[in-house]
Amino acid sequence: MESSWLERHWARPFYLALAFCLALGLLQVIRLLLQRHRLLRDLRPFPTPPTHWLYGHQKIFRQSDIKKLEEIVEKYPCAFPFWIGPFQAFFYIYDPEYAKTFLSRTDPKSKYLCKFTTPVIGEGLVNLNGPKWFQHRRLLTPGFHLNTLKSYVEMMAHSVNTMLGKWERICGTQNTLLDISEHIDLMTLDVLMKCIFSKETNCQINSNFDYYIKAIREGTTIIFYRVYNFLYHHDMIFKFSSQGHRLWEISKILHQHTEKVIQERKNSLRDEKKQENVQKRRYQDFLDTVFSAQAEIANSFSDTDLWSEVNTFMLAGHETVAGGISWLLYHLALYPEHQERCREEIRSILGDGSSINWPWCIGNGDLIPRLAFRA
Repeated sequence: MESSWLERHWARPFYLALAFCLALGLLQVIRLLLQRHRLLRDLRPFPTPPTHWLYGHQKIFRQSDIKKLEEIVEKYPCAFPFWIGPFQAFFYIYDPEYAKTFLSRTDPKSKYLCKFTTPVIGEGLVNLNGPKWFQHRRLLTPGFHLNTLKSYVEMMAHSVNTMLGKWERICGTQNTLLDISEHIDLMTLDVLMKCIFSKETNCQINSNFDYYIKAIREGTTIIFYRVYNFLYHHDMIFKFSSQGHRLWEISKILHQHTEKVIQERKNSLRDEKKQENVQKRRYQDFLDTVFSAQAEIANSFSDTDLWSEVNTFMLAGHETVAGGISWLLYHLALYPEHQERCREEIRSILGDGSSINWPWCIGNGDLIPRLAFRA
């Protein structure tokens, strides 16, 4: 009698592999169900808007409906769980006391969100934990010193004036609706390019011709899209998607650009004459600070660390600052009375001047920084 196909020697490994895959799949389903049960239990005290059984709250952010978000914040005034798919939830906090409670804790950073940004920015201060984070933070502290930051004020004012000039040309003398978020995003990138690389990109005027600026903006968009799409949380699914492939291409562009800038600076520092010119520069950019950190502990601060910190400040810095400024101006537009109070305060300080600088004055034996304005 002829044996069945299961009894043939070539079918048995296939059968075992199939059984093994089914067992792994079952274990994964059990793990996800337990994870959902734990989240539902922990988040039970916090009410949340109605969710879709599969998509969660994804449509709220995909539709970019500001009025819908305002309704949610008004109904849930402190915080609410935001479900991304059936097995993952983020806890959105916008109450100062809630935020104070969480920010005062010393828990380790979650590695979950870091996996979305690490392929692009590497492992810098945003992603690091423990002793290595403290080491990098100590080495990079000079980059935040007032003597360093005050030299950036003139560059920031110049970039802001460029943006305001664009608005005047667009709006003219007529009442014109203007989406300011894109302009503020470019202005922030312009400032960071100057403060980190000492690069004049003119990105606010000719952004379409600057591949690096375009790569930053597109990469940021893809990362946020991945965060709010629960299917793309799985590395394998995202890797083989069109978005994943495009982010890999963008990462290469950003890596090559940063490496080129770093190498050019290293080459210039090897030239004694050019090194003297760097020392006579009006300000020290962030790249100078990172080079100093590497020179201090060369064995513990590799070229990869150097690249990661530069990209972290470039990519992680511009989105948060641009978003904060955009929201500030949005709310000032909603409340004209507060806008007028801010305008009066600025005029009282600015006087007849129009440009901002940051001189130092001496008082009571101490160096006291103050903002001053000149015509």
